[in-house]
Amino acid sequence: MGAAYERYSFTKGTAQEAAFLVEALALTPGERVLDLGCATGRHVRALAGHGVAPIGLDVSARFLAVAAEEAPELPFVRGDARNLPIADGTVDAVVSLCQGGFGLTGGPAAAGLAAGVEPDEVVLAELSRVLRPGGRLALTAFSSYFAVRDLGDGEDFDAGSGVLHEHTVVHDPEGHPAEQELWTTCYTPRELRLLLDRCGFSVAGLWSVRPGRYGRDDPTVDSPEYLAVGRMRR
Repeated sequence: MGAAYERYSFTKGTAQEAAFLVEALALTPGERVLDLGCATGRHVRALAGHGVAPIGLDVSARFLAVAAEEAPELPFVRGDARNLPIADGTVDAVVSLCQGGFGLTGGPAAAGLAAGVEPDEVVLAELSRVLRPGGRLALTAFSSYFAVRDLGDGEDFDAGSGVLHEHTVVHDPEGHPAEQELWTTCYTPRELRLLLDRCGFSVAGLWSVRPGRYGRDDPTVDSPEYLAVGRMRR
C-alpha cells in the first residue's frame, strides 16, 4: 500500500488517539515511546508533537520508507515484533495500535512455534524485555464478539485459536488492486486481561474503542476493538 495506507478512513483519527494515549499512559516530555507496527509513522509523528521521544518500528520496508519521507527527523527501525532490535530496558512505554504487531502472529505466522505457545505471548515477552521497570503499555486488539457477528463472505473464524481469516483487496498509491489474505488473532476482554496478567502486566484499563474515538467506555460486544492499558509489575 505504501502511502495509500493513510487514505483509509481508520487512519483519520490519529491526533485524537495520540492525545488520549499521552494522557492514559501519563507520558511526559522526553520519554522514549516505541510504536510497534508503526506503518507510515502516523502515531509517531503525532506523539512527537506532544514532546515525547518516539521510535517507530515496522516489518515493512515500504512503510518505513514512507515514514522517513514524511518525518526524516524521527527514528524508524525495521524489525519483527517477535525479535525486537532494541536493547533491554531502554523504553519507557510501548504502543501497538490497529494490530501493528500484537494480534498478527497467529495463523501461518505461528508455524514453527512449540505446541502450547501462545503467539502473541512471544510479542509481549519482547515488549517486557525492552521496557524499563514499571514501563507502560497500550495496545489494541480485535474483538472476538465483533468478528464472529460480522463475518463476511469468504471469511472464517477459528474458534480454537481465536484467529480471523479474511480475504481482502488493498490498493497501491496509483490505485492498482491486489488481493490479500489476513490472519488476525481476536480477543474477549477476559482473555486479554488474563494474557497481559500472565505476561507480567497490571491492567489499569480495558475499554471499547473505535478509530479516532478512544475513550474509557466499558467493553461491549458491539465495538470492533478493545484498548488495554497497563504497567509492568517489575
